[in-house]
Order: sequence, then structure tokens, then C-alpha cells
Amino acid sequence: MNLKDQIENYVPFDEAEEKIKEYLLKWMDTFKDVLTRENEFGHFTASGFVVNKDRTKMLVVYHNIYDAWIFPGGHADGDANLLSVAIREVEEETGLKTKVLDNSIFAIAASPTIGHVKRGKYVPAHTHLDVVYLLEADDKEPLTYREDESKGVKWITFEEAIDNSIVDFIRPVHKRLIKKINTKDY
Repeated sequence: MNLKDQIENYVPFDEAEEKIKEYLLKWMDTFKDVLTRENEFGHFTASGFVVNKDRTKMLVVYHNIYDAWIFPGGHADGDANLLSVAIREVEEETGLKTKVLDNSIFAIAASPTIGHVKRGKYVPAHTHLDVVYLLEADDKEPLTYREDESKGVKWITFEEAIDNSIVDFIRPVHKRLIKKINTKDY
């Protein structure tokens, strides 16, 4: 199933996700090349909502651009298989191997990205159209991180995931993810 079909078939968790779903589909109808950074207005990213086996903690990285803790993920860079992108990005950003708990889209988000310098070039402000997948990892395994992208990686409790140390636009996403995982048995 192609990405647009996956998003069309995605059942939003709440009113916010209903609006985000409309937004993502409209974006796909409006712009070409939404899978690469060539689209400077916005493009798809894939993230992993990585939880421990007990479902009491989630994995976050301290993102250099956002200057805050956020769940791991990255650009699609042309790859329409966003689940594989999420798995790859989590491993690159944290060093952890993950178990996929659900092959389907777990959540969707649209996040602002401020203008910044990346690899010596200025990147204007744009939107990340994020598709989030539910993954599990062992919270006892050693963590690593890429200094060019983050300042650290750690496990945090679900309570910590919604406090003020988390960047303001991502706290509502964390709340949704946590509420959603607590409504089903994964």
C-alpha cells in the first residue's frame, strides 16, 4: 500500500489527528516531492515511539535543532517505506535495535522546524509531516548518540515526557502517544 493510501486508511485517535490527517493529505495533493528535502516547504519524516517492555518509559534524544528532548526520527529522503525509515533512524540516533509492535501507522503529527544551519548550509523554516510507529527496545541496553544531531539520549518516564523539559510543540504529541498506548494492549 502506498503512503497516501496508508494515511487515507489511518484512523485518527482524536480531533487533533483528524485535522492533521486532512493537512497531510492536502499537502500531498498540493506539493510534489514530499518525500525529500527538495520540498523546502515541508516533507515527510518518520519517528519511533520507542517504549520499554513494561510500557512505563519512552526513548528520547536531545535534538540539536530543537534544543530539547524529542522522540527519535528523521527524514524520509525519498524512501516511501516510513516504517523502515523509523527503525533505521532510531538505530542511528540511539544505537538500539527495536522490535516493531505494530506495522501500521501509530500516530501522525505536523511539526514546525525553525530555520537552521545544517552541514554549513542554511535551511529555511519548514514543516515536518511526521508518521510515527510503535517500537519496543530493551531499556537496559547501552545507548549511543550522534553528536552531529543530538546532545544525548535517554529513557524517560511517561510523566517526564509531558513536562516542561520537552519542547512545547511536541508535548501534546507525547500526551496523545501515551494516552493511545494505554488504551490498547500492545
